[in-house]
Amino acid sequence: MKAFPIPVVALGPGSQAEDESLDYLPLPRDMNTYRPPVLPEPEDVADRTAARQALHQVLALLERSAHGGPGGQVDLQALAPDDRHLINQVLGEGEASAIVQDAGDRIEVRIQESVFAGVWRVMAWDRDSLVDDAIEVGPVPVLLRDVAATDASTRRQAWSAPLPPNVQNAPLLVDEIRDHAARWQPGQAPHVVNLSLLPVTPEDIAFLDHELGTGRVLMLSRGYGNCRITNTRLPNCWRVVYYNAMDTVILNTVEVVDMPEVAMAAPEDLRDSLDRLRDVVNYLGSP
Repeated sequence: MKAFPIPVVALGPGSQAEDESLDYLPLPRDMNTYRPPVLPEPEDVADRTAARQALHQVLALLERSAHGGPGGQVDLQALAPDDRHLINQVLGEGEASAIVQDAGDRIEVRIQESVFAGVWRVMAWDRDSLVDDAIEVGPVPVLLRDVAATDASTRRQAWSAPLPPNVQNAPLLVDEIRDHAARWQPGQAPHVVNLSLLPVTPEDIAFLDHELGTGRVLMLSRGYGNCRITNTRLPNCWRVVYYNAMDTVILNTVEVVDMPEVAMAAPEDLRDSLDRLRDVVNYLGSP
């Protein structure tokens, strides 16, 4: 007769012997939360009229976007250094950022979400020279969608050679993802392929990434741990990989959707940002 798998023991403090230690997956230790920007006294920035005017324009765009309307941009390129410094103080750095390379690898666009979710700093650099600087308001900067759409317009040849060693299930996954990407329409729920739960080898992952291709958009969202988001060369297809605080992959996915939800500011985030930025603008005073 088979032994009962759970021993019958007495209960109570000290009655349980701890022969083995449990190995838990390390959990993230930090979480980014909203921290109000450290602001100067209003009288100290009384002469920063252009900066305060730009912040009022951002507030107007945010009010429109928070109520379902389109966002927009406020150009900062003509601002004086002191005005730009005040803008930097107010915006701070939020938990999302992105880098986009142009087709010739000359212009690099660096995007940083501010402490106000849905308010983004978009800066274009030609090597070490700043060539464009703006604040954009909206769930996600328009440039990220546009570049992803452009990257997906290039046709890719399907693999025709013999499969590399240890590639087993990737070809079927590639066919499934291509099919969903071709048929996906705006408004549909995302189709998520959870590679962490599938019997795939490292060679499968490498083959899948090769076949999907890698685009020019790289996003990083820092909440609990990190989330790395890259576009593929298929339309509406993204690689979304989550890491814990120890930089260990805890979730590896492919998402077929126009933009992964984790990359965007939610409507409630925009409304919260509106209230917070309004308080800051009122504190600094009218332009």
